[in-house]
Amino acid sequence: MTKQEIGLLGEEAAVNLLISKGYNILERNFRAGHLEVDIIATKDNFLVFVEVKTRDENFLRSPESAVNRRKQSNIINAARYYIAKYNRKEEARLDVITVLHKGSSVTDITHYERAYFPRPRRF
Repeated sequence: MTKQEIGLLGEEAAVNLLISKGYNILERNFRAGHLEVDIIATKDNFLVFVEVKTRDENFLRSPESAVNRRKQSNIINAARYYIAKYNRKEEARLDVITVLHKGSSVTDITHYERAYFPRPRRF
């Protein structure tokens, strides 16, 4: 499988998981310049920005470790842009979904709600 196919496999699994949990999917692969958010959804008056990380089940590092401080900062900036652009009023939340696969089959999927928080802005 190519990197793009693996990413699509993970995102499809993540979308299906969110829908099964009652989320309403608003956007997939939302772009703000060079920044991207994999999934934007709503549930229970929350606007949820989801990063999806997909890895082969034999990969040495956990997929969630790839959501480092720089990646978090990029997602937070894209989320701020989305909120301002669409004048969203819900409370925002930043989640991570990790997907492990073997070949074209998903072997594990985990949803981390409130996986990280933006640092307070300094003036």
